[in-house]
This record gives sequence, structure tokens and C-alpha cells, in this order.
Amino acid sequence: MKRPGRAAAGSSSPAHEVRIVGGRWKRSKLPVRDSPGLRPTPQRVREQLFNWLGQDLTGWRCLDAFAGSGALGFEAGSRGAAEVVLLEREPALIATLQGARSRLAAENLRIERVDALAWMKQTEPQSFDLVLLDPPFDAPWRGQAVAAAAALVRVGGYLYVEAPQALSSLPDGFELWRSDRAGAAYVHVLRRQS
Repeated sequence: MKRPGRAAAGSSSPAHEVRIVGGRWKRSKLPVRDSPGLRPTPQRVREQLFNWLGQDLTGWRCLDAFAGSGALGFEAGSRGAAEVVLLEREPALIATLQGARSRLAAENLRIERVDALAWMKQTEPQSFDLVLLDPPFDAPWRGQAVAAAAALVRVGGYLYVEAPQALSSLPDGFELWRSDRAGAAYVHVLRRQS
């Protein structure tokens, strides 16, 4: 989840940091820039998510759409995912992600400067084991993002969705596997059945 933050005019320095909570980069810090709408997923939620999924993602192909701080994608990469694609369009956030990737020698992470919704709509269906979806809470196209992300999940794979309210419906072929509420956010893990 991303918490609102405000940058001072002209400021480009990181405002604070989040720590990776598990895997080979455990306790490593990721800088978080002040950026409108940026709400890094809290540590407790990331711990819970990867307790649900399991700590070993060896061989998984993962997508962190709307990456922001990259906390979710780096957590997946830290746990052995073969490939993690992070999608972000803001240049300052891209630079921060690339810096963290270099510092950690995270060869299994690929950062794409793109519009996440457009990218997902053009990507081969059922090509990921895990899609991490945390679009801006005020996004009017949230339903489109969930549908586009769901199309990318392989049978037996997972779709993680953070939202300002509980999901009222699920994409076809998915079951609600786990859910919880964390402050203002509702967290959902959906599993693709067919």
C-alpha cells in the first residue's frame, strides 16, 4: 500500500525508507521518495502476504504493476523469483528503483518505464505466477486494472490486490483465497482456478 506524501518544491531526495522483510535481501532498505499518492505497502502487510504465499518463490515469474517504491516487487525478488517485472511511469521513481536494483545486484528484477494499464493489456495472457496490483487509490480505472492483471495470471497463480474497499466481484476463473483489512486498505489474494 502507498501512503500519501508531499515533496517540498523542487525536492528530489528520498523522504524515508522501507525495509525488505524476508529472503536474501532481508533488512535491506529501499528509499521512498515523497510523491503524490505514493503509499508503500506496510511491513506488516508484506509479511502477511508472503506468509500466505510462502517464503520461497523460486522459479516464479512475478509482475509488480504500479511499482512505486518497489517494495512488493523487491520482496518477491528477495524470495527467489526467477523474474520480477516492475512497471512505473514516473521518472524520479524509476531512478530510485534502478538505484536500489543496482545496489542489491538484483539481476532478477526488470524495471519498465511504461503506463502499467496499457502494458498489461498488451502482454501475453497467463504469463505470470504472481501479479501484485496496487494502483493509486483514487484511480477511476481500478476495475480495468484488475481485469488486465487477472488476464496475466497462470492457472494456479495468484493476483494480489490492494484497494480502498473490499472487492465486490472477482474476475472469471478466480477464487478469493485470502483477504484482510490493514488500516484504510483492503488486501486480497485471488487464485486462478481455470
